[in-house]
Amino acid sequence: MDTESIVYGCIKHLPFGTLAERKRSCEHNRRTLNELPQADAWPFLCREMFAVPGSDLMGGTYQTQVIHFGMSYRAVEYEWEHWVGKFEALLKGMYWVNAVVHLETELAGVHTFVWECADLCHEPSDQPLRVRCEWAREGAVS
Repeated sequence: MDTESIVYGCIKHLPFGTLAERKRSCEHNRRTLNELPQADAWPFLCREMFAVPGSDLMGGTYQTQVIHFGMSYRAVEYEWEHWVGKFEALLKGMYWVNAVVHLETELAGVHTFVWECADLCHEPSDQPLRVRCEWAREGAVS
């Protein structure tokens, strides 16, 4: 049997500004994710892996828009730089304050990657991301 990798995490956006501005930025994120392809070139980053809460308290958004994602892959760690490139391209087009990605692999353990906006909030832009990335490996010593 092939090795399996699990990728999951969330993108958080704490909307600022007037009510109209807050709704506009959250709706922009929803549209951006809906524009992802249903099927994508390897390694996959597609709309089915994302879940966006509703825009109000009863829909799952008190103040922070929390976008969850997850997917099971066949050994995605061997294409990890490519996957991260696609994920960062997605982040460039969204509003967010931080994002966390967990990579669970059968052979290399669990890795956690954190992107935090250097400013109050990242706004959609083609500019390079101004973020801090961390890498952590969890696992027992044999």
